[in-house]
Amino acid sequence: MNVPAQHLTVLLREAVEALAIKPAGVYVDATFGRGGHSRAILERLGPDGRLLAIDRDPRAIEAAAAIGDARLKVAHRPFGELAEAAREAGFGGVDGVLMDIGVSSPQLDEGERGFSFRFDAPLDMRMDTTQGETAAEWLARAEEREITQVVRDYGEERFAFQIAKKIVAARRERPVATTGQLAALVREAVRTREPGQDPATRTFQALRIHINQELAQLALALPQAVDLLNPGGRLVVIGFHSLEDRIVKRFMRDAAAPGASLPKHLPLTAAQLPPARLALVGKPVRASADEVAANPRARSAVMRVAEKR
Repeated sequence: MNVPAQHLTVLLREAVEALAIKPAGVYVDATFGRGGHSRAILERLGPDGRLLAIDRDPRAIEAAAAIGDARLKVAHRPFGELAEAAREAGFGGVDGVLMDIGVSSPQLDEGERGFSFRFDAPLDMRMDTTQGETAAEWLARAEEREITQVVRDYGEERFAFQIAKKIVAARRERPVATTGQLAALVREAVRTREPGQDPATRTFQALRIHINQELAQLALALPQAVDLLNPGGRLVVIGFHSLEDRIVKRFMRDAAAPGASLPKHLPLTAAQLPPARLALVGKPVRASADEVAANPRARSAVMRVAEKR
């Protein structure tokens, strides 16, 4: 087992401050990870405050259970099941929801999880290792056009067809079962790459997103979060690449427009439109130069904040 590097929570202070925590408030950390945000929220809550931590990763759930705080409830679920998790925990309306999207540092640093091409390990990539199809299993059965589409759409990889063709040809000889095998195939297929970026980066991102249905989970979770929020409650979302940030940006923008809940092109005047559900709070926030220097993974992070009307 690879020894994980120290986990550094991205935008920790900024995210917790954006929640505008009330001592007796009720909050949801929809993506617990290793609990940096949750611990900071608990520090600001009073004895009557409550926090629900959600994660699909069994190791994250173990870390959450180890906190041992009576104010904390834990749910082993994907964050796309936010509403059900809150209902089971006995949470009605809440005062804030935090989402820190994507893969966590421990998942990348534990080579046996199969998320990183830095280690030669089984090609798993599941965030919830108790269920679902591994990346290796999917690559063994997916058609060339499916692989092309996933790598192109989720990795924004211009050599997606060449990569898919290489994978399909290779699996005729033996299964593509390890991260090392996949990375080597991608490096053979990708002719050029940005300086400092491994040719396999985009493909690994694409497969991870596909295997875990990350964008679909995000699209499910956002409206559930708004429904769950009390008036004045905050939705804080941290994204790490353009695909997920685009979903968040569009969702918040649309929910901040009057009549957002209605079908488009209805013959209504502006006065007849129902009020907006959200108000945007401030501008998108990025990690400071000091944080990026201490934690390079923070470089691409973008935090967006909205408040329930």
